[in-house]
Amino acid sequence: MARSMADKFLLTILGTLNEAQARWYVAREALAVGRGGLKAMHELTHLSRPTILRGIRELKSGDLPPAGRVRRSGGGRKPLEQADPKWIGALRRMMEANTAGDPMSLLRWTNKSTTTIAQELARQGHQVSHETVRQRLIELGYSLQANRKNKEGLSPPERDAQFVYINEQVKKFLNRREPIISVDTKKKERVGEFKNPGKTWRPKGQPRQVHSHDFPHLGEGPAIPYGAYDIERNEGFVNLGVSRDTAEFAVESVRRWWKLVGGVHYPAAKRLLICADSGGSNANRSRAWKYYLQEFADEFGLTVTVCHYPPGTSKWNKIEHRMFSYISLNWQGQPLESYQTVVNLIGGTRTKTGLKVRVRLDQRQYEKGVSITDEQMKAIRLQPHKTHPRWNYTISRRELESK
Repeated sequence: MARSMADKFLLTILGTLNEAQARWYVAREALAVGRGGLKAMHELTHLSRPTILRGIRELKSGDLPPAGRVRRSGGGRKPLEQADPKWIGALRRMMEANTAGDPMSLLRWTNKSTTTIAQELARQGHQVSHETVRQRLIELGYSLQANRKNKEGLSPPERDAQFVYINEQVKKFLNRREPIISVDTKKKERVGEFKNPGKTWRPKGQPRQVHSHDFPHLGEGPAIPYGAYDIERNEGFVNLGVSRDTAEFAVESVRRWWKLVGGVHYPAAKRLLICADSGGSNANRSRAWKYYLQEFADEFGLTVTVCHYPPGTSKWNKIEHRMFSYISLNWQGQPLESYQTVVNLIGGTRTKTGLKVRVRLDQRQYEKGVSITDEQMKAIRLQPHKTHPRWNYTISRRELESK
């Protein structure tokens, strides 16, 4: 009975100690027991034998960390990114190829658990645990999602073939060091002192006061963020509109991106690849979208190739999970009280992977319902691709073709 009470007391004391103190305490008890003490303390406390032996060596040598520290300065496991800086890039490439339906992806036909992904990374020379994979996937904008029944009329083979084709086009442009942008319009926001979902750190009991109702007359107007994301450079641009999300506004956003960013980084470029959704202001069936793209191509002497994601697959558009998701995280819980507030919050968006976002306010008024005539359409130098021509086409500069 006495031995049982002593063991209980020892375990109680052990629970109050930090890592180093526990190691030394158990080591001292093992020394006090003498022969068989190491085994006895291991079985009682479940500390590993190497840990107890380490404590014994430290006690005998007097080589202990400074007071207040658990480990010596610089101790502990180094961040995986420091030991293997290329593993995040390998994970990103693996997930993107798989998500887009690349049939050559080694994860395409497997159970894509974090354990499976970690095993494939290990096969490529990156030793990483499944838990680390899970944490990084969350940081990269992925989440566990169930199937959703919302696809109508589009056969999977047709959809998957388009994903493969988009991947092929992206690889061609990357190999030629030509610009690729992913474009889309983020959800329209109300500008004013309205409630914005999410929470932000503030002094306890002092929440930000906003309007009780979301009546339009209480605010300044709508904020329409149209984004262009440079896939290769991990850089974003947002044209913040204040009127309507039209095809003219969409192309003007691409134009502003090229003048401010694209033309600076790619001064010798003659081609541009745009990856876009099939709906909205940049819809594949929109005459105005193609008409204004022709004007853009003429102005800057570019050959513009457009690849549309199939209907119902907008979440695969890279701008969604590489830029817009982080903008939403950056301004959650912050009332978008003015256009300058929106500009500042978008421009302040940063990620661990180095994303930077530039933003400009577009105060121009855009008219809806602009009609493009058949004659204007015939003047567009549009060449549909052989693969899914309604989703893939190239618009060439008219002056170049006339020579």
